[in-house]
Amino acid sequence: MDVSRLNVRVGVIQKAWVHPDANSLYVEEIDLGEEEGPRTVVSGLVKHMSLEDLQGARVLCVANMKPSKMRGVQSQAMVLAATGPDGKVELVTPPEGAAVGERVTFEGFDGEPDLQLNPKKKIFEAIQPDFATRDDCVAEWKGVPFTTSGGVCRVATVAGGTIR
Repeated sequence: MDVSRLNVRVGVIQKAWVHPDANSLYVEEIDLGEEEGPRTVVSGLVKHMSLEDLQGARVLCVANMKPSKMRGVQSQAMVLAATGPDGKVELVTPPEGAAVGERVTFEGFDGEPDLQLNPKKKIFEAIQPDFATRDDCVAEWKGVPFTTSGGVCRVATVAGGTIR
């Protein structure tokens, strides 16, 4: 299973609020640089970060997940976050120079992403277990850094964590 099948893009959270029907979920409007405007994304980050932490945050999103309803709200992507051995959760962030909408690349894996991941084929589920953060907080897949034109993507402090 090749990581290039995922369409990981740089985004900016324009607005975030607590899901009206689920206290453990946030709903975010995320600009991925698309003409259609921001995407609605539902994430389970309430226990891990405040709304203030999310407003305006630069994030990485898996943009080719099949849209799915979460408690009645359609989620159109997935925000990537790292979890440390201690349970601490942090967003995986692109470097300053990365443009909104830019695709994250993995050196040596140059394939085109699937238009939409087929949930029955479990593509994300096969790739994700090899997502991790190194001791220097760089996000990687099987040792290959998440990379943009501005450099590598990272987390603030979670070293040796898992990313999902």
